[in-house]
Amino acid sequence: MADRYDLVVIGAGPGGYVAAIRAAQLGLKVACVEKRATLGGVCLNIGCIPSKAMLDSSELFSLAQHKFAKHGIKLAGVELDLKAMLSRKDDVVKGLTDGVKFLFRKNKIDTLFGAATLASPTSVKVKLNEGGETTLDAGHILLATGSAPIELPFLKFDGKVVVSSTEALTFEKVPEHLVIVGGGYIGLELGSVWRRLGSKVTVVEFLPRIVPIADLELGTLLHKSLVKQGLEFFLETKVTGAKVVGNKATVIAEGKDGKPLSFDCDKVLVCVGRRPYSEGLGLSEVGVAVDSKSGKVTTDRHFHTNVPSISAIGDLIDGPMLAHKAEDEGIAFAEILAGKAGHVNYDTIPSVIYTWPEMASVGLTEEQAKAKGLDYKVGKFPFAANGRARTMDETEGLVKILADAKTDRVLGVHIIGPRASDLIAEAVTTMEFAGSSEDIARICHSHPTLSEAVKEAALAVDKRAIHA
Repeated sequence: MADRYDLVVIGAGPGGYVAAIRAAQLGLKVACVEKRATLGGVCLNIGCIPSKAMLDSSELFSLAQHKFAKHGIKLAGVELDLKAMLSRKDDVVKGLTDGVKFLFRKNKIDTLFGAATLASPTSVKVKLNEGGETTLDAGHILLATGSAPIELPFLKFDGKVVVSSTEALTFEKVPEHLVIVGGGYIGLELGSVWRRLGSKVTVVEFLPRIVPIADLELGTLLHKSLVKQGLEFFLETKVTGAKVVGNKATVIAEGKDGKPLSFDCDKVLVCVGRRPYSEGLGLSEVGVAVDSKSGKVTTDRHFHTNVPSISAIGDLIDGPMLAHKAEDEGIAFAEILAGKAGHVNYDTIPSVIYTWPEMASVGLTEEQAKAKGLDYKVGKFPFAANGRARTMDETEGLVKILADAKTDRVLGVHIIGPRASDLIAEAVTTMEFAGSSEDIARICHSHPTLSEAVKEAALAVDKRAIHA
């Protein structure tokens, strides 16, 4: 006899484990199947968390080398212990994955480690990692298997020289020369890590700009900042292949003028995007519709697929491939399943690039506002005029707010500068409640704080910034 559950979740990443917990809180009997040996999915194990741990550690190393002296802190013989840095990263990951395991026990969620396949619209067959198979009967099944790095047909991953973001978090030594194919956020973050630790870093991007989905003005500022930090960029350059000999590679490319280029290196990091991960799920066998171009599962606004008993969230479906988007979808799905109201506002999902300076955005970019023909106003404020930024010696960047010219409703907020990842939350809150730039401007912000730059940018929308 198969075990019977109200909900079986396939995938224990941010979307899946959050959905499982919320469903259990609402009184449903829940099981979660995870292919890895640990919970947390890509984000906790090989993505968001370990990359941020390495970003923070490498930033401290860079500060010790280049900025501490300015603060009156003199150090001699600063050395990198990469093994210890990687060990700390692993400890952070273990602490958080163990935390999810604890939450599953607390909420009485049954966990099965193994590969799941849809046996029918209401049952899941699990090939257990420890051996053997079992079948789970489900009133409802949630697909939350996330995504995987895209592999280029002419530049296949070998896990040693040509690598994905997974291997780029575990290099045993600092590469002499790291070539990154793709100028998106993953490549820039990992490039920042290894540049700070001593690598020569070359970014090769097919498009004429890095971070193409970002506001153009801020993306340009980020590009300039990363160049100052020592990253080398080749834009409008098409990579066509690589020759790997031993532990070295030569990346072959073509410049915008058609001239051939080559880059000798010891590591090639391919970061050209991610694809939905649905291998082995048996989607076609049970009739779940999948978009032929994107590979994403087709769902309605309540996350239902065309098979009534099967739903999907996160990177498997339309929308940005972001952990926090998947989490919100997981909560909304569980609440809808339990007969409550669940909703995700896709217009107010923030995005963050954790380089330094950080870049964070929510809402429309200026280019999008123009394309829509909107009548809007812009307010900007530089961190160079912010008292706390000056005390921190982190004056690079600015806050930019777009507001409707007639209603003053905030249309978009874009920040490049210190702790932009935290500062964007105020903008998200304002937009979620249909707030105006005047609302932000009238709120009392603590002094001295970086958040005052957001207030000043809001004041600048009406051309009344105080400190600029």
